Amino acid sequence: MLATDQLTEFLSAVADGPAGPAAHHAAVECAARALDADVAVLMIDGGVVATIGLPADEVPAYTLAEIAVGRRATLDLGDGRYAVTFATITGTSPGVLVLGRISGPFSAEEVCLLRGMARVLELSLQSLHVIESERRYAEENGRLLGYLDHGRRVFEELGGVQRAIGRRTPVPQIFDMVVTAVRDLLGVDLVTINLVDRDDPGRAGIVASTGLPPEVEATLQHVPLPAGGVSGLAILGDELVAVEHYATSPIALSPMAAARLKSIMAAPLRENGQAVGSITVGSFTSRRDWDKPAREIVQAFADHLSLALTDARTQEAMSQAFLDALTGLATRALFQTRMEEALSPAGLGGAVLFVDLDRFKVVNDSLGHAAGDALLTGVATRIQACLREGDTAARLGGDEFAVLLPGVHSAEEATPIADRILAALREPFDLLGAETFISSSIGVAFSRPGEHAGAVLMVHADLAMYQAKKLGKDRYEVFEPTMQEAFQAHIALEADLRRAVVRHEFELRYQPIVRLQTNEITGVEALIRWNHPERGIVPPMDFIPLAEETGMIVPIGEWVLREATSRVAEWNARRSGPPLSVSVNLSAVQLEQAALIQTVESALTDAGLPPAQLVLELTESLLVDHRPATLHRLNGLKALGVRLAIDDFGTGYSSLAYLRRFPVDIIKIDKSFVDDVVDEPTAAALTHGIIQLGRALQLSTVAEGIEHAGQLTSLAGGNCEMGQGYYFAEPLTDTALNGLLFPSD
Repeated sequence: MLATDQLTEFLSAVADGPAGPAAHHAAVECAARALDADVAVLMIDGGVVATIGLPADEVPAYTLAEIAVGRRATLDLGDGRYAVTFATITGTSPGVLVLGRISGPFSAEEVCLLRGMARVLELSLQSLHVIESERRYAEENGRLLGYLDHGRRVFEELGGVQRAIGRRTPVPQIFDMVVTAVRDLLGVDLVTINLVDRDDPGRAGIVASTGLPPEVEATLQHVPLPAGGVSGLAILGDELVAVEHYATSPIALSPMAAARLKSIMAAPLRENGQAVGSITVGSFTSRRDWDKPAREIVQAFADHLSLALTDARTQEAMSQAFLDALTGLATRALFQTRMEEALSPAGLGGAVLFVDLDRFKVVNDSLGHAAGDALLTGVATRIQACLREGDTAARLGGDEFAVLLPGVHSAEEATPIADRILAALREPFDLLGAETFISSSIGVAFSRPGEHAGAVLMVHADLAMYQAKKLGKDRYEVFEPTMQEAFQAHIALEADLRRAVVRHEFELRYQPIVRLQTNEITGVEALIRWNHPERGIVPPMDFIPLAEETGMIVPIGEWVLREATSRVAEWNARRSGPPLSVSVNLSAVQLEQAALIQTVESALTDAGLPPAQLVLELTESLLVDHRPATLHRLNGLKALGVRLAIDDFGTGYSSLAYLRRFPVDIIKIDKSFVDDVVDEPTAAALTHGIIQLGRALQLSTVAEGIEHAGQLTSLAGGNCEMGQGYYFAEPLTDTALNGLLFPSD
């Protein structure tokens, strides 16, 4: 149970119970239960008034006194040594509330909670003191019966306010309760509640009132505290201020004096101990002598309003800490708290879904942050709609969400919820008038018997989500132990890759690109290899995705660009025929770099290679997720004179739109088409269709993966200009290619 809930339970127990010994006993019983204490003792005015866990005549009064002044931290009883804590009670009935338990010391949070309980008890005792003061006053004036009834009314009204606070009634409603109650109890004409402006703490205004003429109230809004009369003085001085002859008072306000106010009194309202407002009472009809009972009534209601304000601010702070400001979902902190509760020995256990949005960065960069925020809000609403009562959805940060499913221990229970979320997020979003589609990747993990670490469960769900992305996105994966092993291998490979960048462990292979009609080599494609000191040659498919994920593709890609352009420039300087071109792959991460154009220009200048002899290859998938900056950088590269090629053409979608939108020079036909160009009529038709499309758009065509003469014949017969593949040559070292280009060396 949260501390605020325990404090509310304590407040209700004290407020709802009868006065006197029964209230004392209810207080110690509730405090002991909330803090899991074995013994509890309440001392008022030096005497023990209630105990839990041992008879009152066995309470060591001297020892309790030492505890109350901080000289003792333990209590020795017949059955052992108890760790103790205490909270003092000030006011009209000073005392101390002491708790002890044999299982171990109290935490700082528990000590704070006990102090809050002591404050609530102090207010209740103060209410009882008001009744007693009224009783004595009535005796002195011969009106015992009437004032006893009045005292009971005071206690009832204060109890009603306490219960409203315990129920978390909105503060404005509590204000209205108080102004009405104080007006009726004191028989005054005027009651107002003023609060300091949070944005301008030097000013205050009326937030609730009764009996104040509207035209006068209008003049008292947003008034500087020094000019706020009795109300402002009570706030500035943090003390009760009473004026019995208002007309002659030096702090009288003109509008109030003009309304013939006779007497006025104000008490400060506090929030976490700091004066933030005041409650003011006044009389227009007759002058009032603000006697002690009247002052105590106003002070008692001021203290209760202070408790309401402090509780409201605490709830606001908790809301800010535990609820995401943008989406209204739980924050990471609240999610972790609920997850630990579910995984505790007394909890239900459960499942965690780790939800990561696919393509969120594209939306955010393309449509702007306002659209990105709208998307996150919409995602939160849809995820929440897919859950059961009692489930918790949280935004962990950025575009990452998590779902806690208490009591769920099997894929049969969890995966239908994951499917609902996937389906909900596939539906289009209307973002500032633009229809936008995204998808999500979800990892599912379950708690295990005896496993109580929420961090472990989150790691498992995260690993499963990563696997879902790796397998194509827009899907869920359930955690398997092998994922942990793969992740550890992934981490080890990342460490090796970082070392490889420093140690220059990379090599280039060059695969010739041949003109199909003449078998003449017109260029080469530079392909990177990693020469690992222990694993040997590591193929690109095993480390390029990792390099892109970690950002290391940027320095690696620049090295490839500089090495390839430099080597081809050297070969061209020795050749007598047409110069070779060099094709270099460009990743999405590289294309996002603001300095890309300058990097390419620098590499060409340093190598002495004309820009027209450099071809940068882009995958279709990169163009699918393009951002506004993508087209800008591609146009910048074209302005340098560099040629652009679409790699693996035909494996994406909406390719015709790309050919129209982007400044492309070359189409590279994917190997999957070339494989079947001889034996599959459909593949042949598609391949020849791509070739004809390129010719119609005046784009060069390069067929990838040519492995036998039949493929060459079909492609050349269909007017494909160039090709590459093992039929001509495998990717060669620079030494081997040098021998091919210059056989006489």
